[in-house]
Amino acid sequence: MKRLTGREEAVMELFWEHGAMFVKDLMEYYPDPKPHINTLSSHVRSLEAKGYIAHKEYGGTYQYYPAMGREECGQRNIENIVKRSLNNSYMSLVSCLVHEEKISVDELKELIEQIENNDI
Repeated sequence: MKRLTGREEAVMELFWEHGAMFVKDLMEYYPDPKPHINTLSSHVRSLEAKGYIAHKEYGGTYQYYPAMGREECGQRNIENIVKRSLNNSYMSLVSCLVHEEKISVDELKELIEQIENNDI
């Protein structure tokens, strides 16, 4: 799955927060000065091409909706990072998290215990 640009992420956040919308509905959630409708349409088409959103057709217009939730999107992004940057090693990912103090050794022990007890 292709990475999102910052603007695409912002559009996805709106879809996750508000659900299915037409492109014109997205405009309501932007402060002034609002982006041009064609700019938003381009972001939406790009998100659809990347598989993040899908659409239903109503006459000649499309209502777009998230094709995946936030969690699934996050998981796919992690998979891409591990594949591209960490030589497909999840052990390297965990090592980085510990090294950068994003997760403690005690938290890792707790996680292992949960896994062993099938609590995850």
